[in-house]
Amino acid sequence: MDQSNQALKAAHRRDDAVDYLETHTECVGVDLNALRRKIDRRVLPCMFCCYVLQFLDKVMLNYAAIMGLKKDLKLTGDEFSNTATWFFIAYLIAEVPNVYCLQKFPAAKWLGGNVFFWGIAAAASAGAHDYQTLLVARVFLGAFEATVGPSLMLLSSQYYTRSEQAPRFTFWYMGMGIAQILGGIISFAFQHVHNAALDGWRIMFLMLGLITSVVGALTFFFIPDTPLKASWLTDDEKTALLQHVSHNQTGLWSSTLNLEQIWEAVMDMQLWLLVITTILISVSSGVVTTYSATLIAGFGFSGAISALLNTPSGIVSIFFTLLVGFGIRRTSNRWAWNVLCTIPGIVGAAMMSFIPKSNKAGVLIGVYLVNAIVATLPIMYQWTMANCAGHTKRAFASALIAGSFSVGNIIGPQTFQARDAPGYRPAKIIVLATQAAAAAVTVVLYLYYRWANRYRDQKQGPVNEALIDEIKWAGLTDKENTCFRYAY
Repeated sequence: MDQSNQALKAAHRRDDAVDYLETHTECVGVDLNALRRKIDRRVLPCMFCCYVLQFLDKVMLNYAAIMGLKKDLKLTGDEFSNTATWFFIAYLIAEVPNVYCLQKFPAAKWLGGNVFFWGIAAAASAGAHDYQTLLVARVFLGAFEATVGPSLMLLSSQYYTRSEQAPRFTFWYMGMGIAQILGGIISFAFQHVHNAALDGWRIMFLMLGLITSVVGALTFFFIPDTPLKASWLTDDEKTALLQHVSHNQTGLWSSTLNLEQIWEAVMDMQLWLLVITTILISVSSGVVTTYSATLIAGFGFSGAISALLNTPSGIVSIFFTLLVGFGIRRTSNRWAWNVLCTIPGIVGAAMMSFIPKSNKAGVLIGVYLVNAIVATLPIMYQWTMANCAGHTKRAFASALIAGSFSVGNIIGPQTFQARDAPGYRPAKIIVLATQAAAAAVTVVLYLYYRWANRYRDQKQGPVNEALIDEIKWAGLTDKENTCFRYAY
């Protein structure tokens, strides 16, 4: 696209930030480091709590399975696996309206409302009395949770530059590891509830659901729609922030739905490589979410001890999530960090698959190592936000990646078939294969970005810095913007 066409598109796709910057051009005495810390204190805690609770509410099914849920609801055959699968089917289907809603409604409001309602769905799981009622509760939970990834991705991209996003994505995504640890402890505690009117797993679902709804209400009212509506930022701070994040060339927010950008996303090779990688790594996530406690209980441990033995999985998740978050901030090379995290996953899956069951310590270490793979998902989230520009394209891409996560999680539990119990060796081998494939596709994605940047340099010459200033709030996509270069 030549410069005249870019200017024409820019005239029709004004970002909300443009109107503000036309009347606010000065930002005297603003310390960007202090501003960044101020934003971190205000925004990140809510984002972190939302992610902790979305994983905790989801993984509680994992722990409820060893607390008597299967017996109490008389689940047979693959019914337990099906409840996990239908959660993610609902999650996947809900990504379709998410594209529209995240374009029409501020991400913070849409997130807060959905968190509130998924809390109600989680609490409703306490009232399940058979397979069908549990399935209905899980379907509603999946539909409301579907927005958490896309919403947090869009919120993060509004406040931070591409290099700053990596540690922030890491911070809120670290909530998954925290949830794994808390889940084991909470499950252990509720397994010691006796002589109560409700079973321990029912009280657990009810309590967590109510806490989630409270956090959803707080998110709705306390996270601003955009930085422009943050009452705790001064006019100078808003101006400085907008000028700072303008280097992303991805825009802030616009309510205009652009169907051309959706079509561009559908035809974009990079997005499908991101999708394939996300699906492959998410197969293991489905295993971790639904069956890790069951695998540990297969060694003959009681339900309470199995819950506690699963908590080190969270420590592994946190360690690798922090490692890649700050590693990307310092060195970039997202592709290399992604491949690095698949290596422990491959080793762990091999240990689970081929070490004799009598070697409990060796197999347990394998279960823990597989959790390193969860650190790749924030890389995929951040990579998507860094390399997909254009208001509608970003919303579509975020929903597509979140949907890809659900596809992997649909596949993961279905690899655990009742006929393979208690070892589930075929499922463990599938984890090994998908991690190796994810590493290979990541390298292909890296080569694609290198080629795309080199092709643009050869065809259009060096990046025109003057033109960047003219079009950085134009709402152009990464394909339309000749000054855009992909991060890898």
